[in-house]
Amino acid sequence: MGNLDWQPAADAPELVAEPVSRALAEGILDTGSVFVTRIDPTLADTAAFCDAFDSPAENSANCVVVSGRRGDQSTTAACLVLATDKADVNKTIRKHLGVRKLSFAPMDDAVAATGMEYGGITPVGLPADWPILIDTAVTERDWIVIGSGIRGSKLAIPGALAGKLPGAEILDLAI
Repeated sequence: MGNLDWQPAADAPELVAEPVSRALAEGILDTGSVFVTRIDPTLADTAAFCDAFDSPAENSANCVVVSGRRGDQSTTAACLVLATDKADVNKTIRKHLGVRKLSFAPMDDAVAATGMEYGGITPVGLPADWPILIDTAVTERDWIVIGSGIRGSKLAIPGALAGKLPGAEILDLAI
């Protein structure tokens, strides 16, 4: 997971966004398997992070927030795919969510709904009514590096643990 100094996330709640800290305190994951590291916020974007900290891109997963509509019904979901892949938003995810039109959620909407910083949004601590669509390849990694809810740190969890998040659905999302 690169040349970083990881510590148990339970020991450093100040390094994660408040919704993430609350979710971990509520026990949504085995906190003994959740680690955090402080990083320079200017290096939070995946490519910069992987390059700066010798962290393989195939061990990083990106969380994107999508929103769609079908008639009067709106749906918001999070999608987690490896940094080496792209999420099939226009076909697989749109069909799975049963929406006619799907797009990436506007930044301001995603930040307001999650209570997390743009560029640090993570599947840990998201609103309870959101589906969390996780690509199968993510769950097959020994460890994944994901956002912490803020740009100044990253979380590391076993890939299989991502599939145990509340609302998680494991699908083949990548194209």
